[in-house]
Amino acid sequence: MNTYQDPYNTFAGFSPEELGFLQHATPDLTESQKKYFYMVYSNKRKNSQDILLFTLLGFVGFAGIQRFVLGQVGMGILYFFTGGLCIIGTIVDLINNKSITLEYNKNMAYESYQMAKMSS
Repeated sequence: MNTYQDPYNTFAGFSPEELGFLQHATPDLTESQKKYFYMVYSNKRKNSQDILLFTLLGFVGFAGIQRFVLGQVGMGILYFFTGGLCIIGTIVDLINNKSITLEYNKNMAYESYQMAKMSS
């Protein structure tokens, strides 16, 4: 009987694309490296619903918060001072929030993978 629990099931808002990416990215890690990877990645990843909420704040005067949360400080400042690029950029981010979040999560998975490979 396999007592190993799939740690991917513990993340909220996990998309099938993200799950597939992670399963293909981590097969060569040892068990201890995988545990370390999961620990680091779970602290770094963002939920697309949170990014959606931050994007919606752009319509009430706080444009660009989603870009700051995703580590894109330059774009966040640009969005803030231009009113979300005259609201057009905010609408585009609203439509593409899942792909923006997935791209960020892939970058964080790569960083977490590199950290896990250096551990143990």
